[in-house]
Amino acid sequence: MPVQALAAQASESSRALSPTVEFLRNRKLMIFVLVGLTTGVVLWLAGAEMPLAVTAYLVLGVVIVVTAIDMFKDLMRGHWGLDILAVIAMIATLAVQEYVAGLIIALMLTGGEALEDFATRRASKELDQLLNRAPAFAGRIHPSTGEVERIAIDEVKAGDELLVRSSEILPVDGVLISDHATIDESSVTGEPIPVSYRAGDQLLSGTVNSTTSFSMRAQKIASESNYASIVRLVEEAVDSRAPMVRLADRYAVPFTIVALLIAGLAWFFSGDPVRFAEVLVVATPCPLLIATPIAFMGGMSSAAKLNVIIKDGSVLEVLARVRSAAFDKTGTLTEGKADVVDIRPASHSAVETLRLAATAEQYSVHVFADPIVAAARAQQLELLEVTTADEVATNGVHAALVGGAEVRVGKPAFIEEVAGPITRPVLGAGEAAVYVSVGDELAGIIILSDPIRPRAAETVSRLREAGVTEIALVTGDARSTAESVAHTVGIRTVHAETTPQTKVEIVQAMRSRPVLMVGDGINDAPVLAAAEVGIAMAGRGATVASESAAAVITSNDIARVADVAYVSRRTVKIALQSIWMGIIISVALMLVAAFGYLPAVVGALLQEIVDLVAILSALRALRTYKSVQ
Repeated sequence: MPVQALAAQASESSRALSPTVEFLRNRKLMIFVLVGLTTGVVLWLAGAEMPLAVTAYLVLGVVIVVTAIDMFKDLMRGHWGLDILAVIAMIATLAVQEYVAGLIIALMLTGGEALEDFATRRASKELDQLLNRAPAFAGRIHPSTGEVERIAIDEVKAGDELLVRSSEILPVDGVLISDHATIDESSVTGEPIPVSYRAGDQLLSGTVNSTTSFSMRAQKIASESNYASIVRLVEEAVDSRAPMVRLADRYAVPFTIVALLIAGLAWFFSGDPVRFAEVLVVATPCPLLIATPIAFMGGMSSAAKLNVIIKDGSVLEVLARVRSAAFDKTGTLTEGKADVVDIRPASHSAVETLRLAATAEQYSVHVFADPIVAAARAQQLELLEVTTADEVATNGVHAALVGGAEVRVGKPAFIEEVAGPITRPVLGAGEAAVYVSVGDELAGIIILSDPIRPRAAETVSRLREAGVTEIALVTGDARSTAESVAHTVGIRTVHAETTPQTKVEIVQAMRSRPVLMVGDGINDAPVLAAAEVGIAMAGRGATVASESAAAVITSNDIARVADVAYVSRRTVKIALQSIWMGIIISVALMLVAAFGYLPAVVGALLQEIVDLVAILSALRALRTYKSVQ
C-alpha cells in the first residue's frame, strides 16, 4: 500500500471519531444552543415566560436526545459516562422552570466538547504532521531517454532511477547514484545536522534533500520503505485511546452517586426542589472528561517531538510506573556498526580465517555479517564456492563448501558442538568475538568492535533515578562481551548467550513490575511484545522489532528512553491532577449550592470557567521536554 494511501486510510478509518469531524459536529450543536440561549436570555429579560419555556424545551430537548444517544453508545461499549449528570441536571432545570440555567448547562456541555476537540487537534499536531508530510510523488528518470517524468509514489518500483530535487522529500528507500548529497534527517532520525553521503550509501525515505538535485536508485517500493512504517505507527497512535481516559470514566459511578446524594439531601432538608437542580448544575465534572484525553494526546505529541512514536496512549500510563528494565546489547546499548579490528588464528591463518568467515557470513542477516564480508572485500579476498548454507537462528551460519568441507561461523557454543571446548579471549568494552571452524577444528577468532552508544551509561543512571530498581542486560552475545559492556554502562545483572525464547522467560521472571524492554533486532521482537512496555531502537530504519514494540525511537539516541519515561510520568501527573481538580472543585461547588448560596445560573457559569481552566491545565503536557545534554 502506498504511503499516501496509508495516510488517507489513517484519516478515513477514524473519520467518524476524528477530531475535525467531531469538532464540526459539536460546533454546530454549540452554535444551535448559543442561539437558543441568546433568545432565551432576551425573552427572560423581556418577561416573556411562555416563549422562554418553549425555547428552553426545544433546545434542551435536542441536546438531551443527542447526549442520551451518545451515552447509550458508550454504555454498549462498556463505558459509564459522566454525561448522565448533565442530562439529569437539564431535566431538573426544566422541571423547576430554571430555563436560563438549563440553557447554560447545554452550552457548557456542547461548548466543552467543542473546546475538547479543538484542544485535542492542537495536542495531536505533531503526530498529524508526520502523516501529512508523507511524499506523494516521485521523479523517475526514463532509462533510455533520460527524461524525468512525475509519477505517483505507488508507481515506483525497486530498481527505478529517481531524481530528487533540492528541498524535496525522498520518496522511497534507496541508494545514492550521484557522487554526493547532503540530507536533512531531522524529521525521521532526529539528527539536527544535515548528513553527507557518497555514491553507494543508503538513503531513507521521508528525509529531505538539503543540497542540489541528485539521482538515486529505489531499493524498496513505497509501502515497504522506512517512512511508510513510521506512518503505520503514527496511524495506530492517532487512533488509540488511553486507559487513563477510561479511568476517568470509572469515576463516574461513585461521583454520580455522591452528586445525587448531595442533591437529594439538599432537597430533603430544604424542602425546595430548586436546590436539587442547583446542586446538579455544578455536578457536571467536565474536567474529568476533557482534561485527561487532552493530557494524553499532549504527552504523545511531546514524545513525537523527541522522535519517539508512541503507538497507544496506554503506553504512557504503564511507562510512568515502570520498575524494571532490560536492554539488548548489539544495536541498543552499542551502535550496531561493528568493524573487524583483529583476527586471532588457530588452525588456519588470519587471512584464511577471514575468507572462510566471509564465505559463510554472506548468507547471514546478523549485524556482524556485513563488516566481516566488507573486511574480506577490502583485502580483495576471493570467496569460496558454497553448495549449501543455512543460518541457525541466534547461533550462527553453517555452510558446506565445494569439496565437502563444512564451515561454521558464530557463537562459541555453536562452534564447540563440532570443535570441542574453546578458550575464549578477554575482550574490551564494545568488543565481540566471532568464532570460525572448519570441520572439527577451530580455524580462528575474529574480533569486532561495536562502540557503546555515547549516552548509554547516562540513560541507565537516569532510569535508576526515576525509580527503576532492577536493570538487566539480556543478549545473545558471549558472556565476556556482555559483561564488558554491562560494566561500562553500569548494569550489574547480565544474561548472556540467550535465545529469543529465553529472553522472553527472563523478562517475564523479573520481579518488579511493570517491565520495560529496549531492543532493535528481529530476534528482539518476541521479548518486546512480551514486556509490559517494549521500545524499539529503529534508528536508520524500522525492523520487525518496531512492529511488536509499544513505542519506537526513530533517532539513534538511546537517551530518548529516559526522556520518554520522564514525559510519561509528567503526562500521568497532569492527567491525575486534572481528575482530582475536577472532583474537588465540583464537590465544593455542590456543597455551596446545597446550602442555597449558589443560584443555578451563577453555578452554570462557574462550571464553564472551570472547564476552560481544566483544558489549559491539560495542555501543559504539550510542553517540549529538553533532554539532559
